Amino acid sequence: MNNETAPTHLDVKAFAQATSAIAGHDLLSKYARLLDETKGQGADRIINWSARGELRSDEAGAEQVWLHLAVDASLPLICQRCLGPADIAVCVNQSFRFVDSEDAAADQDEEAEEDVLVLSHDFSLADLIEDEVLMALPVIPRHEACPGVLKLSAADPGFEAAATEKRNPFAVLAKLQIGEGS
Repeated sequence: MNNETAPTHLDVKAFAQATSAIAGHDLLSKYARLLDETKGQGADRIINWSARGELRSDEAGAEQVWLHLAVDASLPLICQRCLGPADIAVCVNQSFRFVDSEDAAADQDEEAEEDVLVLSHDFSLADLIEDEVLMALPVIPRHEACPGVLKLSAADPGFEAAATEKRNPFAVLAKLQIGEGS
């Protein structure tokens, strides 16, 4: 199955039982929180994604529902080194194991290497895609090598002259006294 947009509702267990796989391409504009991160730039950029479901057996032979997600995107962010635009590549390749309840997910998520989510018949793959891309964004986006010359210092020509110039602290008082006598 190949979709141009992520399904809004996915029955994860049925998806895994069928060993289904889907892939698609969404515009960045579909993902409001990602678009906020780019300050509204690049709304026409493409986010490529694919998802695959599978069933696995645990050590006790119990059936486990898994979803594998891959996302590739290039997002226009602001380089924090040169403050210019930077295309930042984001790649996600994550596996999720699904359990029956929030309590089970909370208990198992801390110990598991994979992410543990709650099984749902109404699971939003689009929300998962957006969440994972947001978490994959660098804390400090920057170019590998900034394209221009970086200005690493600022100078005020009058600053040095003002610092070396001796001031008479009583000059201000003298001006005030002259002003009062008139």
